[in-house]
Amino acid sequence: MAKTVVIDPVTRIEGHAKISVFLDDAGEVSDARFHVVEFRGFEKFCEGRPMWEMAGITARICGICPVSHLLASAKTGDKIQAVKVPPAGEKLRRMMNLGQITQSHALSFFHLSSPDFLLGWDSDPATRNVFGLIAADPDLARSGIRLRQFGQTIIELLGAKKIHPAWAVPGGVRSPLSEEGRAWIRDRLPESRTTTENALGLFKQLLDRFATEVETFGQFPSLFMGLVGKDGLWEHYGGHLRFKDSEGNIVADGLSEDDYQDFMGEAVEPWSYLKFPYYKPLGYPDGIYRVGPLARLNVCDRMGTEAADRELLEFRDRVGGMATSSFFYHYARLVEILAAIERIEQLVEDPDIVSPRTRADAGINQLEAVGVSEAPRGTLFHHYQVDENGLIKKVNLIIATGQNNLAMNKTVAQIAKHYIHGNEIPEGMLNRVEAGIRAFDPCLSCSTHAFGQMPLHVQLVGASGDVLDEVWRD
Repeated sequence: MAKTVVIDPVTRIEGHAKISVFLDDAGEVSDARFHVVEFRGFEKFCEGRPMWEMAGITARICGICPVSHLLASAKTGDKIQAVKVPPAGEKLRRMMNLGQITQSHALSFFHLSSPDFLLGWDSDPATRNVFGLIAADPDLARSGIRLRQFGQTIIELLGAKKIHPAWAVPGGVRSPLSEEGRAWIRDRLPESRTTTENALGLFKQLLDRFATEVETFGQFPSLFMGLVGKDGLWEHYGGHLRFKDSEGNIVADGLSEDDYQDFMGEAVEPWSYLKFPYYKPLGYPDGIYRVGPLARLNVCDRMGTEAADRELLEFRDRVGGMATSSFFYHYARLVEILAAIERIEQLVEDPDIVSPRTRADAGINQLEAVGVSEAPRGTLFHHYQVDENGLIKKVNLIIATGQNNLAMNKTVAQIAKHYIHGNEIPEGMLNRVEAGIRAFDPCLSCSTHAFGQMPLHVQLVGASGDVLDEVWRD
Protein backbone atom coordinates (compact mmCIF):
# COMPACT_ATOMS: atom_id res chain seq x y z
CA MET A 1 0.00 0.00 0.00
CA ALA A 2 1.34 3.43 -0.92
CA LYS A 3 2.00 5.96 1.81
CA THR A 4 3.49 9.37 2.64
CA VAL A 5 6.37 10.20 4.97
CA VAL A 6 6.37 13.70 6.45
CA ILE A 7 9.43 15.38 7.98
CA ASP A 8 8.23 18.25 10.14
CA PRO A 9 10.17 20.29 11.11
CA VAL A 10 13.31 20.31 8.99
CA THR A 11 16.21 21.24 11.24
CA ARG A 12 19.36 23.34 10.95
CA ILE A 13 17.89 25.73 8.38
CA GLU A 14 16.86 29.39 8.72
CA GLY A 15 13.11 29.10 9.18
CA HIS A 16 10.65 26.23 9.39
CA ALA A 17 9.37 23.79 6.79
CA LYS A 18 7.89 20.36 6.12
CA ILE A 19 8.77 17.52 3.75
CA SER A 20 6.33 14.91 2.45
CA VAL A 21 7.62 11.69 0.87
CA PHE A 22 5.12 9.67 -1.19
CA LEU A 23 5.48 5.90 -1.59
CA ASP A 24 3.93 3.69 -4.25
CA ASP A 25 2.35 0.30 -3.69
CA ALA A 26 5.76 -1.37 -3.79
CA GLY A 27 7.06 0.84 -0.97
CA GLU A 28 9.34 2.84 -3.26
CA VAL A 29 9.39 6.65 -3.38
CA SER A 30 7.26 8.08 -6.17
CA ASP A 31 7.66 11.76 -5.28
CA ALA A 32 8.63 14.17 -2.50
CA ARG A 33 7.66 17.74 -1.72
CA PHE A 34 9.27 20.55 0.25
CA HIS A 35 6.45 22.54 1.85
CA VAL A 36 6.80 26.06 3.19
CA VAL A 37 3.69 26.76 5.23
CA GLU A 38 4.54 30.07 6.84
CA PHE A 39 2.23 32.85 5.70
CA ARG A 40 3.46 35.39 3.14
CA GLY A 41 2.53 38.89 4.26
CA PHE A 42 5.31 41.47 3.97
CA GLU A 43 4.46 42.64 0.47
CA LYS A 44 0.91 43.52 1.45
CA PHE A 45 1.50 45.42 4.66
CA CYS A 46 4.20 47.56 3.01
CA GLU A 47 1.48 49.21 0.95
CA GLY A 48 0.93 52.80 2.05
CA ARG A 49 4.36 53.19 3.60
CA PRO A 50 6.75 55.92 2.38
CA MET A 51 9.32 54.66 -0.11
CA TRP A 52 12.12 56.06 2.07
CA GLU A 53 11.15 53.67 4.88
CA MET A 54 11.28 50.53 2.75
CA ALA A 55 14.96 49.72 3.29
CA GLY A 56 14.46 49.70 7.05
CA ILE A 57 11.13 47.85 6.88
CA THR A 58 12.15 45.07 4.50
CA ALA A 59 15.42 44.48 6.39
CA ARG A 60 13.16 43.22 9.20
CA ILE A 61 12.06 40.30 7.03
CA CYS A 62 15.06 38.35 8.33
CA GLY A 63 17.67 38.53 11.07
CA ILE A 64 20.19 36.43 9.12
CA CYS A 65 20.30 38.41 5.87
CA PRO A 66 18.85 41.87 6.62
CA VAL A 67 21.68 43.51 4.68
CA SER A 68 20.48 41.84 1.48
CA HIS A 69 17.05 43.48 1.70
CA LEU A 70 18.55 46.75 2.91
CA LEU A 71 20.71 47.02 -0.22
CA ALA A 72 18.14 45.76 -2.75
CA SER A 73 15.59 48.20 -1.35
CA ALA A 74 18.03 51.11 -1.35
CA LYS A 75 18.93 50.36 -4.97
CA THR A 76 15.23 50.43 -5.87
CA GLY A 77 15.00 53.79 -4.12
CA ASP A 78 17.98 55.07 -6.12
CA LYS A 79 15.99 54.47 -9.31
CA ILE A 80 12.79 56.02 -7.98
CA GLN A 81 14.77 59.16 -7.15
CA ALA A 82 16.70 58.85 -10.44
CA VAL A 83 20.00 59.59 -8.72
CA LYS A 84 23.55 58.34 -9.17
CA VAL A 85 25.07 57.06 -5.94
CA PRO A 86 28.43 58.73 -5.15
CA PRO A 87 31.48 56.44 -5.52
CA ALA A 88 31.95 56.38 -1.74
CA GLY A 89 28.35 55.28 -1.23
CA GLU A 90 28.62 52.42 -3.70
CA LYS A 91 31.94 51.17 -2.33
CA LEU A 92 30.63 51.25 1.23
CA ARG A 93 27.50 49.33 0.20
CA ARG A 94 29.74 46.78 -1.48
CA MET A 95 31.84 46.41 1.66
CA MET A 96 28.77 45.77 3.79
CA ASN A 97 27.51 43.17 1.32
CA LEU A 98 30.88 41.42 1.39
CA GLY A 99 30.67 41.32 5.18
CA GLN A 100 27.17 39.90 4.85
CA ILE A 101 28.31 37.18 2.42
CA THR A 102 31.16 36.26 4.77
CA GLN A 103 29.06 36.00 7.93
CA SER A 104 26.15 34.19 6.30
CA HIS A 105 28.28 31.65 4.44
CA ALA A 106 30.33 31.02 7.61
CA LEU A 107 27.11 30.36 9.53
CA SER A 108 25.91 27.92 6.88
CA PHE A 109 29.17 26.01 6.55
CA PHE A 110 30.52 25.88 10.10
CA HIS A 111 27.35 25.96 12.21
CA LEU A 112 24.64 24.28 10.12
CA SER A 113 26.35 21.85 7.72
CA SER A 114 29.79 20.87 8.99
CA PRO A 115 28.37 18.65 11.78
CA ASP A 116 27.18 16.33 8.98
CA PHE A 117 30.57 16.36 7.24
CA LEU A 118 32.71 15.92 10.32
CA LEU A 119 30.54 13.98 12.78
CA GLY A 120 28.72 11.78 10.25
CA TRP A 121 25.27 11.69 8.67
CA ASP A 122 24.27 8.82 10.99
CA SER A 123 25.84 10.14 14.19
CA ASP A 124 23.78 10.82 17.31
CA PRO A 125 21.37 13.68 16.48
CA ALA A 126 21.70 14.92 20.05
CA THR A 127 25.32 15.87 19.34
CA ARG A 128 25.19 16.33 15.55
CA ASN A 129 25.15 20.11 15.88
CA VAL A 130 27.46 23.02 16.54
CA PHE A 131 27.87 22.00 20.19
CA GLY A 132 28.96 18.53 19.17
CA LEU A 133 31.37 20.12 16.72
CA ILE A 134 32.81 22.29 19.50
CA ALA A 135 33.41 19.18 21.57
CA ALA A 136 34.93 17.22 18.68
CA ASP A 137 37.03 19.97 17.07
CA PRO A 138 37.14 23.10 19.23
CA ASP A 139 39.73 24.87 17.07
CA LEU A 140 37.66 24.49 13.90
CA ALA A 141 34.47 25.54 15.67
CA ARG A 142 36.16 28.55 17.27
CA SER A 143 37.67 29.70 13.98
CA GLY A 144 34.27 29.39 12.28
CA ILE A 145 32.64 31.47 15.00
CA ARG A 146 35.32 34.15 14.68
CA LEU A 147 35.02 34.20 10.88
CA ARG A 148 31.30 34.87 11.18
CA GLN A 149 32.07 37.52 13.82
CA PHE A 150 34.42 39.20 11.33
CA GLY A 151 31.64 39.62 8.79
CA GLN A 152 29.09 40.72 11.37
CA THR A 153 31.45 43.28 12.85
CA ILE A 154 32.06 44.85 9.41
CA ILE A 155 28.28 45.31 9.20
CA GLU A 156 28.27 46.85 12.69
CA LEU A 157 31.22 49.17 12.00
CA LEU A 158 29.43 50.55 8.96
CA GLY A 159 25.81 50.55 10.07
CA ALA A 160 26.08 50.73 13.89
CA LYS A 161 24.22 47.39 14.28
CA LYS A 162 25.08 43.80 13.40
CA ILE A 163 21.42 43.11 12.66
CA HIS A 164 18.97 45.49 10.94
CA PRO A 165 21.30 48.47 10.45
CA ALA A 166 19.41 51.59 9.30
CA TRP A 167 22.29 52.70 7.09
CA ALA A 168 21.80 52.16 3.35
CA VAL A 169 19.20 54.62 2.06
CA PRO A 170 17.95 55.73 -1.36
CA GLY A 171 20.83 57.68 -2.87
CA GLY A 172 23.66 56.07 -0.92
CA VAL A 173 24.49 55.45 2.74
CA ARG A 174 24.24 57.53 5.89
CA SER A 175 27.90 57.56 6.94
CA PRO A 176 31.40 56.41 5.94
CA LEU A 177 33.67 53.96 7.72
CA SER A 178 35.63 55.40 10.64
CA GLU A 179 39.41 55.20 10.79
CA GLU A 180 39.05 53.06 13.92
CA GLY A 181 36.81 50.65 12.01
CA ARG A 182 39.25 50.58 9.15
CA ALA A 183 42.05 49.63 11.52
CA TRP A 184 39.99 46.84 13.09
CA ILE A 185 39.23 45.31 9.70
CA ARG A 186 42.89 45.45 8.68
CA ASP A 187 43.85 43.72 11.91
CA ARG A 188 41.38 40.82 11.49
CA LEU A 189 41.84 40.19 7.77
CA PRO A 190 44.84 37.78 8.03
CA GLU A 191 43.10 35.49 10.54
CA SER A 192 39.88 35.46 8.51
CA ARG A 193 41.73 34.57 5.35
CA THR A 194 43.65 31.77 7.06
CA THR A 195 40.43 30.30 8.46
CA THR A 196 38.83 30.31 5.02
CA GLU A 197 41.84 28.72 3.32
CA ASN A 198 41.99 26.03 6.03
CA ALA A 199 38.27 25.28 5.59
CA LEU A 200 38.73 24.98 1.84
CA GLY A 201 41.60 22.57 2.34
CA LEU A 202 39.59 20.49 4.80
CA PHE A 203 36.50 20.29 2.60
CA LYS A 204 38.53 19.29 -0.45
CA GLN A 205 40.11 16.49 1.57
CA LEU A 206 36.64 15.27 2.57
CA LEU A 207 35.15 15.33 -0.93
CA ASP A 208 36.28 11.82 -1.82
CA ARG A 209 34.12 10.49 1.04
CA PHE A 210 31.01 12.10 -0.39
CA ALA A 211 30.78 10.56 -3.85
CA THR A 212 27.29 9.22 -3.08
CA GLU A 213 26.11 12.58 -1.79
CA VAL A 214 27.47 14.34 -4.86
CA GLU A 215 25.48 11.96 -7.08
CA THR A 216 22.25 12.07 -5.08
CA PHE A 217 22.03 15.50 -3.43
CA GLY A 218 20.45 17.37 -6.33
CA GLN A 219 22.53 16.09 -9.23
CA PHE A 220 20.47 17.11 -12.28
CA PRO A 221 20.57 19.52 -15.21
CA SER A 222 19.07 22.98 -14.78
CA LEU A 223 19.69 26.57 -15.70
CA PHE A 224 21.77 28.82 -13.43
CA MET A 225 21.26 32.57 -12.96
CA GLY A 226 23.29 35.31 -11.34
CA LEU A 227 24.74 38.77 -11.73
CA VAL A 228 27.99 39.17 -13.63
CA GLY A 229 30.07 42.27 -14.18
CA LYS A 230 32.12 43.48 -17.10
CA ASP A 231 33.78 40.64 -19.03
CA GLY A 232 31.85 38.07 -17.00
CA LEU A 233 33.41 39.04 -13.66
CA TRP A 234 31.92 37.53 -10.48
CA GLU A 235 29.51 40.12 -9.12
CA HIS A 236 27.51 40.56 -5.94
CA TYR A 237 26.08 44.08 -6.17
CA GLY A 238 25.98 45.51 -9.71
CA GLY A 239 26.36 44.21 -13.25
CA HIS A 240 23.71 42.44 -15.30
CA LEU A 241 21.89 39.10 -15.22
CA ARG A 242 23.10 36.00 -17.03
CA PHE A 243 21.61 32.52 -17.51
CA LYS A 244 23.73 29.47 -18.33
CA ASP A 245 22.70 25.87 -18.89
CA SER A 246 24.27 22.75 -17.40
CA GLU A 247 26.64 22.42 -20.33
CA GLY A 248 28.08 25.88 -19.72
CA ASN A 249 26.30 27.52 -22.66
CA ILE A 250 25.09 31.09 -22.17
CA VAL A 251 21.31 30.96 -22.59
CA ALA A 252 20.73 34.68 -22.03
CA ASP A 253 23.09 37.53 -21.16
CA GLY A 254 23.02 41.26 -20.61
CA LEU A 255 19.58 41.04 -19.00
CA SER A 256 18.31 43.95 -16.90
CA GLU A 257 16.36 43.52 -13.70
CA ASP A 258 13.97 46.13 -15.09
CA ASP A 259 12.74 43.51 -17.56
CA TYR A 260 12.55 40.56 -15.17
CA GLN A 261 8.87 39.96 -15.92
CA ASP A 262 9.80 39.24 -19.54
CA PHE A 263 12.00 36.27 -18.64
CA MET A 264 10.89 35.21 -15.14
CA GLY A 265 7.50 33.79 -14.22
CA GLU A 266 6.17 32.91 -10.75
CA ALA A 267 4.00 29.80 -10.45
CA VAL A 268 2.06 28.71 -7.36
CA GLU A 269 1.12 25.30 -5.97
CA PRO A 270 -1.66 24.56 -3.47
CA TRP A 271 0.68 22.79 -1.04
CA SER A 272 3.19 25.62 -0.37
CA TYR A 273 3.13 29.34 0.34
CA LEU A 274 6.51 29.65 -1.37
CA LYS A 275 6.15 30.59 -5.04
CA PHE A 276 7.94 28.74 -7.84
CA PRO A 277 9.85 31.15 -10.11
CA TYR A 278 10.91 29.77 -13.50
CA TYR A 279 12.60 30.89 -16.72
CA LYS A 280 9.69 31.94 -18.90
CA PRO A 281 11.02 30.92 -22.34
CA LEU A 282 11.10 27.28 -21.19
CA GLY A 283 7.81 27.39 -19.30
CA TYR A 284 6.82 25.83 -15.98
CA PRO A 285 8.30 23.59 -14.63
CA ASP A 286 10.85 23.04 -17.41
CA GLY A 287 12.32 26.49 -16.75
CA ILE A 288 13.91 25.30 -13.49
CA TYR A 289 16.98 27.30 -12.51
CA ARG A 290 19.25 27.69 -9.51
CA VAL A 291 20.67 30.81 -7.89
CA GLY A 292 23.17 31.45 -5.11
CA PRO A 293 26.87 30.64 -4.67
CA LEU A 294 26.78 27.57 -6.93
CA ALA A 295 25.05 29.52 -9.69
CA ARG A 296 27.33 32.54 -9.33
CA LEU A 297 30.42 30.37 -9.75
CA ASN A 298 28.81 28.66 -12.73
CA VAL A 299 27.76 31.81 -14.58
CA CYS A 300 30.86 33.96 -14.04
CA ASP A 301 34.03 33.76 -16.14
CA ARG A 302 36.41 34.66 -13.30
CA MET A 303 36.33 35.81 -9.69
CA GLY A 304 38.59 38.81 -10.22
CA THR A 305 40.97 38.26 -7.29
CA GLU A 306 44.14 36.20 -7.30
CA ALA A 307 43.47 33.48 -4.74
CA ALA A 308 39.76 33.10 -5.55
CA ASP A 309 40.57 32.78 -9.26
CA ARG A 310 42.92 29.88 -8.45
CA GLU A 311 40.24 28.26 -6.33
CA LEU A 312 37.64 28.72 -9.08
CA LEU A 313 39.88 26.90 -11.55
CA GLU A 314 40.37 24.04 -9.07
CA PHE A 315 36.64 24.00 -8.28
CA ARG A 316 35.80 23.60 -11.95
CA ASP A 317 38.43 20.92 -12.37
CA ARG A 318 37.04 18.95 -9.42
CA VAL A 319 33.37 19.23 -10.42
CA GLY A 320 33.98 18.63 -14.12
CA GLY A 321 33.36 22.11 -15.48
CA MET A 322 29.82 23.14 -14.60
CA ALA A 323 28.75 22.08 -11.12
CA THR A 324 25.35 20.41 -11.44
CA SER A 325 25.17 18.77 -7.99
CA SER A 326 23.57 20.89 -5.27
CA PHE A 327 26.02 19.30 -2.82
CA PHE A 328 28.65 21.64 -4.26
CA TYR A 329 26.87 24.67 -2.80
CA HIS A 330 29.01 24.05 0.30
CA TYR A 331 32.23 24.20 -1.72
CA ALA A 332 31.08 27.31 -3.61
CA ARG A 333 30.38 29.17 -0.35
CA LEU A 334 33.99 28.78 0.76
CA VAL A 335 35.31 30.07 -2.57
CA GLU A 336 33.00 33.08 -2.25
CA ILE A 337 34.16 33.82 1.30
CA LEU A 338 37.73 33.91 0.02
CA ALA A 339 36.73 36.25 -2.83
CA ALA A 340 34.87 38.46 -0.34
CA ILE A 341 37.89 38.70 1.97
CA GLU A 342 40.18 39.58 -0.93
CA ARG A 343 37.82 42.33 -2.06
CA ILE A 344 37.54 43.66 1.50
CA GLU A 345 41.34 43.78 1.55
CA GLN A 346 41.20 46.03 -1.52
CA LEU A 347 38.35 48.23 -0.32
CA VAL A 348 39.80 48.85 3.13
CA GLU A 349 42.69 50.73 1.51
CA ASP A 350 40.42 52.79 -0.78
CA PRO A 351 40.27 56.46 0.33
CA ASP A 352 36.61 56.70 -0.70
CA ILE A 353 35.44 54.52 2.18
CA VAL A 354 36.18 57.33 4.67
CA SER A 355 34.85 60.10 2.41
CA PRO A 356 31.87 62.06 3.80
CA ARG A 357 30.28 62.29 0.31
CA THR A 358 28.20 59.17 0.65
CA ARG A 359 24.70 60.14 -0.51
CA ALA A 360 22.81 61.84 -3.34
CA ASP A 361 19.44 63.33 -2.44
CA ALA A 362 16.38 63.93 -4.59
CA GLY A 363 12.60 63.62 -4.66
CA ILE A 364 10.27 61.24 -6.48
CA ASN A 365 11.25 61.18 -10.14
CA GLN A 366 10.05 57.68 -11.16
CA LEU A 367 6.84 55.92 -10.12
CA GLU A 368 8.11 52.36 -10.59
CA ALA A 369 11.50 50.69 -10.20
CA VAL A 370 13.22 47.34 -9.73
CA GLY A 371 16.37 46.89 -7.67
CA VAL A 372 18.55 43.79 -7.66
CA SER A 373 21.46 42.57 -5.57
CA GLU A 374 23.08 39.24 -4.78
CA ALA A 375 22.14 38.00 -1.34
CA PRO A 376 24.27 35.18 0.11
CA ARG A 377 21.57 32.74 -0.98
CA GLY A 378 21.14 34.19 -4.46
CA THR A 379 19.68 36.95 -6.59
CA LEU A 380 17.20 39.24 -4.81
CA PHE A 381 14.68 41.49 -6.56
CA HIS A 382 12.68 44.37 -5.05
CA HIS A 383 9.96 45.82 -7.29
CA TYR A 384 8.07 48.92 -6.07
CA GLN A 385 5.29 51.07 -7.47
CA VAL A 386 4.74 54.44 -5.75
CA ASP A 387 2.47 57.47 -6.07
CA GLU A 388 3.58 61.07 -6.62
CA ASN A 389 4.25 61.43 -2.88
CA GLY A 390 6.42 58.35 -2.73
CA LEU A 391 3.85 56.18 -0.93
CA ILE A 392 4.06 52.50 -1.82
CA LYS A 393 1.20 51.26 -4.01
CA LYS A 394 2.51 47.77 -4.76
CA VAL A 395 5.49 45.58 -3.81
CA ASN A 396 6.84 42.37 -5.29
CA LEU A 397 9.80 40.64 -3.67
CA ILE A 398 11.46 37.75 -5.51
CA ILE A 399 13.65 35.96 -3.03
CA ALA A 400 16.59 33.66 -3.74
CA THR A 401 15.09 30.77 -1.78
CA GLY A 402 11.94 31.00 -3.86
CA GLN A 403 13.96 30.87 -7.06
CA ASN A 404 15.57 27.66 -5.80
CA ASN A 405 12.17 26.17 -4.91
CA LEU A 406 11.85 23.90 -7.93
CA ALA A 407 15.43 22.72 -7.45
CA MET A 408 14.94 22.07 -3.73
CA ASN A 409 11.88 19.93 -4.43
CA LYS A 410 13.74 17.99 -7.09
CA THR A 411 16.68 17.51 -4.71
CA VAL A 412 14.48 16.18 -1.91
CA ALA A 413 12.81 13.73 -4.29
CA GLN A 414 16.16 12.49 -5.61
CA ILE A 415 17.55 11.88 -2.11
CA ALA A 416 14.37 10.22 -0.91
CA LYS A 417 14.30 7.84 -3.90
CA HIS A 418 17.87 6.80 -3.16
CA TYR A 419 17.58 6.31 0.60
CA ILE A 420 13.95 5.46 1.43
CA HIS A 421 12.76 1.92 0.83
CA GLY A 422 9.81 0.74 2.87
CA ASN A 423 7.43 2.14 5.45
CA GLU A 424 9.78 3.54 8.07
CA ILE A 425 12.19 6.48 8.17
CA PRO A 426 15.62 5.69 9.66
CA GLU A 427 17.02 8.76 11.39
CA GLY A 428 20.12 8.88 9.21
CA MET A 429 17.95 8.89 6.08
CA LEU A 430 15.84 11.66 7.57
CA ASN A 431 18.98 13.67 8.15
CA ARG A 432 20.13 13.18 4.55
CA VAL A 433 16.79 14.42 3.21
CA GLU A 434 17.11 17.48 5.44
CA ALA A 435 20.74 17.92 4.40
CA GLY A 436 19.60 18.20 0.79
CA ILE A 437 17.65 21.28 1.82
CA ARG A 438 20.51 22.61 3.95
CA ALA A 439 22.78 22.54 0.88
CA PHE A 440 20.72 25.44 -0.48
CA ASP A 441 20.88 27.23 2.90
CA PRO A 442 17.25 28.37 2.46
CA CYS A 443 16.00 31.45 4.23
CA LEU A 444 12.32 30.77 4.77
CA SER A 445 11.67 33.99 6.68
CA CYS A 446 12.82 35.89 3.61
CA SER A 447 11.06 33.70 1.11
CA THR A 448 7.68 33.88 2.80
CA HIS A 449 8.18 37.14 4.71
CA ALA A 450 6.92 35.27 7.75
CA PHE A 451 5.99 36.38 11.24
CA GLY A 452 6.34 33.65 13.85
CA GLN A 453 7.54 30.07 13.56
CA MET A 454 6.43 26.69 12.28
CA PRO A 455 8.19 23.41 13.12
CA LEU A 456 9.41 20.88 10.55
CA HIS A 457 7.18 17.87 9.99
CA VAL A 458 7.99 14.86 7.74
CA GLN A 459 5.24 12.44 6.70
CA LEU A 460 5.39 9.13 4.86
CA VAL A 461 2.20 8.78 2.82
CA GLY A 462 1.04 5.58 1.19
CA ALA A 463 -0.61 5.20 -2.21
CA SER A 464 -4.04 5.21 -0.55
CA GLY A 465 -3.30 8.54 1.08
CA ASP A 466 -2.91 7.10 4.58
CA VAL A 467 -0.07 8.47 6.73
CA LEU A 468 2.14 5.45 7.46
CA ASP A 469 4.85 7.18 9.47
CA GLU A 470 5.70 10.70 10.54
CA VAL A 471 8.44 12.51 12.40
CA TRP A 472 8.26 15.86 14.16
CA ARG A 473 11.20 18.02 15.10
CA ASP A 474 10.70 21.14 17.20
